[in-house]
Amino acid sequence: MGDTKKQRKKYTRPNHPWIKGRIEDEKVLQKEYGIPNKKEIYKMSTILKNIKDQVKKISASRGDQIEKEKKQLTERLYSLGLTDDKSLSNALVMNVRNIMDRRLQTIVYKKHLARSVIQARQFITHGHILVGDHKITSPSYLVKRQDMDRISFITSSSLFSQDNPERMSEEEILKKETHKKQKEIEARKEAEALKKQAEEEAAMLKAEEIEQAEKEEIA
Repeated sequence: MGDTKKQRKKYTRPNHPWIKGRIEDEKVLQKEYGIPNKKEIYKMSTILKNIKDQVKKISASRGDQIEKEKKQLTERLYSLGLTDDKSLSNALVMNVRNIMDRRLQTIVYKKHLARSVIQARQFITHGHILVGDHKITSPSYLVKRQDMDRISFITSSSLFSQDNPERMSEEEILKKETHKKQKEIEARKEAEALKKQAEEEAAMLKAEEIEQAEKEEIA
């Protein structure tokens, strides 16, 4: 018998893993997305790096083959819901959260199929979740745009029934959605207030510069 082929690692670790800022950012991501270890963050970061490397390569080259690769990458990113249009214009400004938001675990939670990201992970790993016609047991599975409305509980699962106590009731979902909208409105108002304040400060500074220039001319 031949030797078993060694599995290729699907991610790369940071060159300097002990940088305090990175460690703090990773802790935030772990809590926000319900990730038990940093390996999954490294996997998503590697996917992001590979995408950006491809975009840079395509942007710096010309030719029929490059145009073919550009079309394939553009369609792939759009299919994964990472871009809103079929272009690469925003690809280089993507961050790891853009990738994390496409993970099945995140989407199951945001679709209110679970009460928390931790519970969403449990439902997936225990084989309760379908994406289309396929049972997916990997929380890091990246959901395609076309499958966003095809995520559900497997029919043989006890969670398939809306009456299951682990499921969120319609009242709970409505309350959560209302709270989310209120937070979004508050955040928008705060952003608008900060923008207005910045504009007023800039106008005052400009007026002071003009006044100072006029004084210097008179002098």
